[in-house]
Amino acid sequence: MTTNRNVSPAALLIAVFVALAVGILVSLAIRPPGAVPENDAVSQSAGFEQVRWRVTSSFTSNLPIVGPPPQRIADDLRAMSNGAFQIKTFDPGEIVPALEITESVKEGKVQAGFQWLGYDQGRIPASTLISAVPFSMEPMEFAAWWYYGGGRELGEALYEPHNVMPIVCSITSPETAGWFREPVESLDDLVGLKIRFAGLGGKVLQRVGASVTMIPAAEIFQALEKGAIDATEFSMPVVDQLLGFSRVAQYNYFPGWHQTFSAGHLQVNLDEWNKLRAETQTMVRVACQASAMLSIAESEFLQGPVIRDFEEQGVITSTLSTEILEELRAVTQVVLDEEAAKDEQFARILKSQREFSATYRYWKTRGYLPRSF
Repeated sequence: MTTNRNVSPAALLIAVFVALAVGILVSLAIRPPGAVPENDAVSQSAGFEQVRWRVTSSFTSNLPIVGPPPQRIADDLRAMSNGAFQIKTFDPGEIVPALEITESVKEGKVQAGFQWLGYDQGRIPASTLISAVPFSMEPMEFAAWWYYGGGRELGEALYEPHNVMPIVCSITSPETAGWFREPVESLDDLVGLKIRFAGLGGKVLQRVGASVTMIPAAEIFQALEKGAIDATEFSMPVVDQLLGFSRVAQYNYFPGWHQTFSAGHLQVNLDEWNKLRAETQTMVRVACQASAMLSIAESEFLQGPVIRDFEEQGVITSTLSTEILEELRAVTQVVLDEEAAKDEQFARILKSQREFSATYRYWKTRGYLPRSF
C-alpha cells in the first residue's frame, strides 16, 4: 500500500472531522437517541448476581390465589435485580408431576418448586404442620408464628436433611369443609364415604370411617363426576368453583376445620440456595414475603361474591353442626398426639405451635370483635 506524502496537514484535519461526523450520524441511525446500548444495559445490572432458575408448581397458573405466586415472585425478582435474576415457571406436569416436586428439587432436576408441603406427608410427616393443621391457627396467627415464633427455623431444620430450603410465599384463608353429593348431618354420614382429602384432615376422616384418597387438582372433577369419589375438598370457594365441583356436588360445607390456614412454600434446592450471595437470598425472601401478603389479601377479597352467587347455581351452602365440629376436634387431638409420638420432628413443631397459640389466645380472644358483629 502506498500513501501520498504531499497531502497537507489541513486536508488531513478536515478528513478526520468528516470521518467523525459520519461516525456520529451512522451511530444515531442505528441507535436512536435515548436507546441504551447492550453493553450499557449489562453495566446497569452490574453488582447484581446473575441467576437462572427453573421453577415448577403443583398448581396451574390460571387458578386464582394458589396459581400466581411463582410468576409473581419471578416478576418481582427480575424487577429488583434489573433483569439479573431470571426465573422460568412451569405448570404441574410440564417438567415435574404435581406431587413429586420435593424430590425433584432435592435431586436438582429443577432449582426450585412451589407447592403445599402437606403433599409430602407420606415421607415427611411433620410437613403437614407447616402447611395446614386442623382446628389450628388462622392465617395471620400462622404468619406470626412462622416469622416471629420460631416457625421458620423449625421448617428449615425439617427440610435441611432433604436438601431443600422452604420459604413461605403464600398464606391463604380457610378452605371449605368440602363438596358432597349428600348432606352431612352426623359423623355417621362419613362412614364409608369415598372422599378426596389431604394432610392431617385426611387422617382424621380416616379415623372416623371415611375412605380417603389423595389425587391432584386436575383429576378431581373427573373422579367426582364418574363416581370414583363421593366428595372432595381442595381449596377456597373461588378456586373450587373454577374446578367445577359445584356442577357435580350440590352440598358445600363450612367452615374449613381441616385447613384453618394454608401455607404455600417456595422450595429451593439447598445447594443452589447456598450458592447465592446474602443480598440475593434477601431479595428472594422479600419477594416471598410480599407474595404471602398479597395471597392473604386476594383470598379474603375473592370469596364473598362467589358464595353469594352459589344459590343461583343450585349449590346448598351449609355449616357443619357444632356437635360434628366438636367430635372432629376431639379426634384431631388424638391424631396429632399419635403422630407426635411416632416422629420427633412432628412432636417438636407441634409443641412450638401449641405453646405459641396458648399465649396468642390472650390476644386473639380479646383483641377482635366477635364474628357476629
